[in-house]
Amino acid sequence: MNQAGYGWLIFALMTVSCWGLYGVFLHSGQLGMADPVHGRYKAFLFVGIAYFLVAVLAPLAILAASGADWHYPARGMTMSLIAGTVGAVGAFGVLLAFGAKGTPAVVMSIIFAGAPIVNALVSMALHPPAGGVGGIRWQFFAGIACAALGGCLVSLYKPNPAPPKPPAAQASAVTAPAASAGAGSIR
Repeated sequence: MNQAGYGWLIFALMTVSCWGLYGVFLHSGQLGMADPVHGRYKAFLFVGIAYFLVAVLAPLAILAASGADWHYPARGMTMSLIAGTVGAVGAFGVLLAFGAKGTPAVVMSIIFAGAPIVNALVSMALHPPAGGVGGIRWQFFAGIACAALGGCLVSLYKPNPAPPKPPAAQASAVTAPAASAGAGSIR
């Protein structure tokens, strides 16, 4: 890879980091709404507000500041609206999975293992490879199998969180150090 090729990798890794955090923060937001019935919808509303701020206002400011023309071809608008729609429906699907008792570790592992497979297959259908399917190297199919297997293994064997401490143990753990610290200061 030459030096000119590193820019895309930095942005790709930025996206990996953001999307890797997405499920954890979304689940925390849903729980933070303290509404077991409507909490996921309230959280999704704020996801929409964030999308508006980042995906509407920021590009408008950049386009205006850079003096871009305001011509939007129909195909570009249509495909972009479809992309936004499938992205938003996917984000909503994440919340619905959490609401159906899926955990962030399992839900996001399945999504992030499955999404590259869908991307590869749809990309090949839209832009067929030279030589057809027979021209595809075995490593491509091995990669798809590894992605599926990886998502499955992470989902099946993820570490479980520590069980919550009983209320009595929590209270004694909080008061015991305070009591011993107080006793030490009397001397």
